[in-house]
Order: sequence, then structure tokens, then C-alpha cells
Amino acid sequence: MRTIGAVVLAASVIFGLPWAFTGNSLALFRTFAPKFEQVRRDTFEQSKAYRQGMVQELQNMQFQYEQASPSHKAALRSVILHRAADVPDDALTVDLRIFVAQLRSSR
Repeated sequence: MRTIGAVVLAASVIFGLPWAFTGNSLALFRTFAPKFEQVRRDTFEQSKAYRQGMVQELQNMQFQYEQASPSHKAALRSVILHRAADVPDDALTVDLRIFVAQLRSSR
């Protein structure tokens, strides 16, 4: 009887502990993974490469806006303002900041 109890106990430990650790790991992952991912995103958005890329893209859009027809300008204005909303003003060049401010005021 003791042998059967010991075997059942050993089997419970052998199979139960990994299952408990896996469940704990999944619970921790579910809790902390979104926070880790948010930190990664914030770090990326603060990076020099991201900011320079966004500034270059907005400058390209500014050039397209200045050459566009009036009907095309309305669509470009919407896209430019949408993209500029994600970029902090301190990352923009002075002329680009003025351009975006003019677009915002012309709405």
C-alpha cells in the first residue's frame, strides 16, 4: 500500500510540477508580455532612426502637397495630419512644424 502511494506521489510530482510551472509561465507571460511590448514600442518610437524616418516621410509629403492639385491637397492634408499626430513636435524641423501647424489651422 505504501509502495502504491509512493508511486502515485512520485508520478504526481513528476507530471504535476512541470504542468504547474508551465501554467505559471503562461500566466506571467499573459500579464507581462503586453507591458514588455509597450516598452519596446516606446523605445522604438524614441529612436533616432524612427524620428528621422518620420521627418523624411513628412518632408516628402510636404513636397507632394505643394505640387498637388487642390482636390489632391485635401486628401494629402488628411494623411499628413494623421502621420504627424504620432510624431512629437520637438522631432520636427522648424519649417515642417510650421507647415503642419498651417495644415491644422486650415481645417
